Amino acid sequence: MKIQTHAPLVKIGVSRQVVIPKKIHRDLGLAAGDYLEVERRGNQVILTPKDFIDRELALALEDVRRGRTHGPFDSAEEMLRDLHKRIAQHRRAKKSPRTVR
Repeated sequence: MKIQTHAPLVKIGVSRQVVIPKKIHRDLGLAAGDYLEVERRGNQVILTPKDFIDRELALALEDVRRGRTHGPFDSAEEMLRDLHKRIAQHRRAKKSPRTVR
């Protein structure tokens, strides 16, 4: 087992940018444009490689938990009809003047 006596140091740039050391970058298979989740644990900053889908999936699951869903639908056509109907209702609601009570 190889014991590492020191971790690589990085400097925070003017725009709060941090350069990930080449070996770590390569070992994790990171590429330009990849996403990293950033979290704080005490005085540590943890960077975890993430696919963008992780964030979108989390948002979608939150919608389901809060009951913000439609359907089920028996076909794609039925889903599209419902979607178009909801869009039309939304547009009408935006155009109609609101009364204050």
